[in-house]
Amino acid sequence: MPRVNEPAMSAQPTNAPAGPETGARLIALAGIGLVGYGVMFLIRNFTGFIELGLTPEHVGGTPEQIRAFSPHLFNYISHLQVALAAFILAFGMVVIALAWFGIRRGQRWALGTTLFASVIATVLALPLHYVYGLATLWHLGPLYLDLAMLLIGIALAQRGFAR
Repeated sequence: MPRVNEPAMSAQPTNAPAGPETGARLIALAGIGLVGYGVMFLIRNFTGFIELGLTPEHVGGTPEQIRAFSPHLFNYISHLQVALAAFILAFGMVVIALAWFGIRRGQRWALGTTLFASVIATVLALPLHYVYGLATLWHLGPLYLDLAMLLIGIALAQRGFAR
């Protein structure tokens, strides 16, 4: 039992401000969501081929029709989907690491890196979904939810840094 003048032990790292903890946890949860989305994306490539939330009408044919039209095109699309799944998974793992080992410990560079990388990914990935008519709720909805968690976590962590 601590004496009157001794501080109580904390579960947080000793060099971490108290404020960023909640934000960092939410950011890490968003990273876990990205890892999950990447896994779903990978599985979908080999089980249904067409991305989650899209239909054959969105992409111009069923997987069988695409393969019959051009096996090389089918393989090319599949390889792009696997590569994108890998990058989504990797980005999710990086977000988790930045949150847990950087933001949670009060390191502003980790927060800035998370924000900057998320903005770049969003600005580059989303617009063509709308241009090409692929912005369905079931296709982009999970990413919007993940992005909302990430941005709320960043705002909470930033507020914690300001204290």
